[in-house]
Amino acid sequence: MSAGRAGAVTVRVRALLSGLLLGGALAGMGSAHAAEPARAFAWPNGARAAVSLAYDDALDSQLDHALPVLDRHGIRATFYLQLSNPAVAQRMAAWRAAARRGHELGNHSLFHQCARSKAERGWVEAHRDLDTTSAEQMRDQVLLANTMLMAIDGRHERTYTAPCGDKLAGGRAYLPGLHAAFVAIKVGSSDGVVDAMETLDPHAVPVHAPVGASGAQLIAIVKEAARRGTMVNFTFHGIGGDYLTVSSQAHEELVRFLAANRREYWTGTFLDIMRHARREQARLKPAPTTPGAP
Repeated sequence: MSAGRAGAVTVRVRALLSGLLLGGALAGMGSAHAAEPARAFAWPNGARAAVSLAYDDALDSQLDHALPVLDRHGIRATFYLQLSNPAVAQRMAAWRAAARRGHELGNHSLFHQCARSKAERGWVEAHRDLDTTSAEQMRDQVLLANTMLMAIDGRHERTYTAPCGDKLAGGRAYLPGLHAAFVAIKVGSSDGVVDAMETLDPHAVPVHAPVGASGAQLIAIVKEAARRGTMVNFTFHGIGGDYLTVSSQAHEELVRFLAANRREYWTGTFLDIMRHARREQARLKPAPTTPGAP
């Protein structure tokens, strides 16, 4: 073989080996990339959705009808106490016992001020009108309610539900002044199903307040949360009594369904759910890039 032909063969062999080595390296990189765990929001134990059962205003029907059903099925819920409601003072032992059994006592303000200027708000008393309460006054009262709740259950971490979903006090936003004091805040109204957990603002969580809904309708909302892989926030008032009522039968149908499908739906206190949500959001948050890095 001539020197020229030998040199040409050598070049082709080297090119072939180079290609094989490069292909192997790329394949290895692809395998390593495929082995990386998927970065996606996840609920504990592979649950498809989270469900928050909450009850506003500290009503007698909640203690008489809702709480026994929750305890019988081992479901933990959140009770948002309006501290000035006589049912708090008159049934203090029952609220304390609920907290000892794992239920959350949430903050629903001292006096449940709402904006009287809004439609169908004639029931708002003049001295409890959020339109004439300053943002500073509302902040001080809500923080005092935290102290009173701590005296009831001994806990320090808390969540808040804004009365009537109103965000303004005296014409100014008052909720930002409370962010540091709460793990999460529920405000506004919707179908209660969160669109995306990754982008959910923990201090502006939407809620659904059912009135007259059937058990099948409530369960359908839960299934929609599973379809989206997010969470649903129910905020009930009267259960089989009081006002803005859902029947005891419909409520128990929902609780039975959740208890029978624990692996699919994680039902917990709003505090526990939002603690987890915030941890997941922090885990998924992109790492800060170094200036000048590729």
